[in-house]
Amino acid sequence: MSDRVIIFDTTLRDGEQSPGASMTKDEKVRIARQLERLKVDVIEAGFAASSEGDFQAISAVAAAVKDSIVCSLARANDKDITRASDALKAANAKRIHAFLATSPLHMAVKLRMSPEEVLEQAKRSIRFARNLAEDIEFSAEDGYRSEMDFLCRVVEAVIKEGASTINIPDTVGYATPELYGEFIKTLRTRVPNSDKAVWSVHCHNDLGMAVANSLAGVKIGGARQIECTINGLGERAGNTALEEIVMALRTRKDYFNLACDIDASQIVPASKMVSHITGFVVQPNKAVVGANAFAHTSGIHQDGILKNRETYEIMRAEDVGWTANKIVLGKLSGRNAFKQRLHDLGIVVEAEADVNEAFTRFKALADQKSEIFDEDIIAIMSETSAAAEEGEFYKFISLSQHSETGERPKSKVTFRVGNKEASSEAEGNGPVDASLNAIEEIVRSGAEQLLYSVNAITSGTQSQGEVTVRLSKGGRIVNGVGTDPDIIAASAKAYLSALNKLHDPSQAKLNAQMTP
Repeated sequence: MSDRVIIFDTTLRDGEQSPGASMTKDEKVRIARQLERLKVDVIEAGFAASSEGDFQAISAVAAAVKDSIVCSLARANDKDITRASDALKAANAKRIHAFLATSPLHMAVKLRMSPEEVLEQAKRSIRFARNLAEDIEFSAEDGYRSEMDFLCRVVEAVIKEGASTINIPDTVGYATPELYGEFIKTLRTRVPNSDKAVWSVHCHNDLGMAVANSLAGVKIGGARQIECTINGLGERAGNTALEEIVMALRTRKDYFNLACDIDASQIVPASKMVSHITGFVVQPNKAVVGANAFAHTSGIHQDGILKNRETYEIMRAEDVGWTANKIVLGKLSGRNAFKQRLHDLGIVVEAEADVNEAFTRFKALADQKSEIFDEDIIAIMSETSAAAEEGEFYKFISLSQHSETGERPKSKVTFRVGNKEASSEAEGNGPVDASLNAIEEIVRSGAEQLLYSVNAITSGTQSQGEVTVRLSKGGRIVNGVGTDPDIIAASAKAYLSALNKLHDPSQAKLNAQMTP
């Protein structure tokens, strides 16, 4: 067995299955490029047969990514597999990932197929896929709850047909570490041709053990691929968190004696990008990427850290991309300094026009805040990229509002609609509600608001507020994000950002289908 673990990131597919986390094509490409900078081995870009939007997104990711393998999920049938292959045509390296349920419950209730029918379907699908690509992965959906004898037969058969990676998912998060590790080990021992494929683990976090189960799968079971997502994003309680897996392997190399090729300095930038795009805020005490992950409040801890960091820190914050650097801004802050900070943060901006737009936002923020932190710059760049993608049919111009105890708040919002400027006034239960009502007075979108959330980008009362608004209309769900030191203005920006996506059908997609 190799001592190297393959990191298979499925943020763009399984992560997108979190209700409300749907991403547009351009957002998927942005995240895929960051995953490539992270040096992820395999990027699962989506489920090509699930929708035309997903097909186009996978095609765009395949064309944009040069160094990582790009993968598409497919059900174990000819139509899905052909669709996946077509979506991956532009990829430098591609993988087709076919899945079929193998547990008694799934076969009887969901598939309504006998075990023998499932076995034959699995063989046929891998044989067909092998004619379209060399790199084929097979997943036994609900594999951990499958009967060992039958699962051994299926795995042996698909390896004979050409599957080069075998994934045994804990689809419902039912496993415990030692038992899951032994389950993988038993399979590898009993399947005669197990050495002809790479074994993979894919664990869900329903009982909070996804990371532990995945690590047991490689340590005890001998698997050499871990399927995971940034921030542990995923349906229900989420998936195995990439950042926790990578840092566990690195920090406890003495125990695992396994390596991966991930550039850990890109972990925090990836976490922030995924959080910003999906609107899923990372909890402060989240391991590795949470705002408090390297914070020390206790006097005893602070004293120990000052004497020797290793007294209370097993990892260095800067190794995963955290930085204490800040730029103090003023009227004379230069463009070159701004570009250098982008470089230091690992932010790649290809178009000079985007740099110019971001620098304009940077200077405008400098007029409102005495200090600009790295988090502010990351937010500026995310907002600039989003604006470029959305085309800004609606664009925020200005806002004035009045609220007083005992009186109903009023707000006036001025924004651009296409090439025209529009203004509207409205009342609401609060200043935010009044501002969004004012926008709706003109737009009349008819969209349902699913989420409104506020997150402080940095600490202190001068912090920018980052607002996420999630809208739904006609089966499409979109996220809009706005940032501003004024929470009311940030809210209006976020709402207009979401409306831009609804206005352009290419910037929205149907809810992701639920798959393993």
